[in-house]
Amino acid sequence: MTKTWQDYGREWLDTLVVAISVAMAFRAYFYEPFNIPTGSMQETLWGYHTVENVEKGTWDAFPLSVLKWLWTGERVVDYKAPASGMAHVLSRNDGFADVRIGTSTKTFKLPTDACRAIAGRHFRAGETLWKGAIVTGDFIFVNRWIWNFRKPRDGDVMIFSTTGIAPSENGMYVGIDGKRYLIQQETHYIKRMKATPGETYVLEHPVAGRPTEVTMGEDEYFACGDNFNNSYDSRYWGPVPGSKLRGVGSFVFWPFNGWRIIR
Repeated sequence: MTKTWQDYGREWLDTLVVAISVAMAFRAYFYEPFNIPTGSMQETLWGYHTVENVEKGTWDAFPLSVLKWLWTGERVVDYKAPASGMAHVLSRNDGFADVRIGTSTKTFKLPTDACRAIAGRHFRAGETLWKGAIVTGDFIFVNRWIWNFRKPRDGDVMIFSTTGIAPSENGMYVGIDGKRYLIQQETHYIKRMKATPGETYVLEHPVAGRPTEVTMGEDEYFACGDNFNNSYDSRYWGPVPGSKLRGVGSFVFWPFNGWRIIR
């Protein structure tokens, strides 16, 4: 019996559906990709960050710039102020901030570490707003199965859901500077596990006005960023419930020049 194009089409469709199902199952139960958005785990893991005053070179011209970005995650920019006026910086809770100059409607998206020297400054039209390299954060694989065979332990680089962790009004908490900060809901954070159920942890980097020693209750885990000076973590909003744990960071798979096992 001769097959028609419709027969071949159905076979390819069946194969595609099976392949997608296998990929989704692999992601759900074994290894899941995850992007590091902020600098709270530096220098173990890098979020979006910048290197100032990097000049464009041969590899920064299209199409070589695409190859450079694939290999290093880096792109070099030279942003000019579109109008005269003061720089207004609006945080985004994803490692970036939106920058606008004066009354201009044009928005520049920059990692937060590049905005510290920009906020509140006055720029002339055409003046360099910021020049340098923007480096994409690490992309990692999250091991979703390992905790089925052993218990979570101190030192694990833990990924957890933030949903419901900050029970205060609007999910806000007060930082050491007196300002109110938002724990972004319906997303995932990555920190290092410092204490597991029943353990007492003497904080290496305590926060003024917060406990210097904590004891975990049943099914509670204490999470801190490796970059203590730039990490809002369990020191502020308390332990992570075990029901929120999602897996262990295992391997950096992109940028390609940064392949490594996470320790």
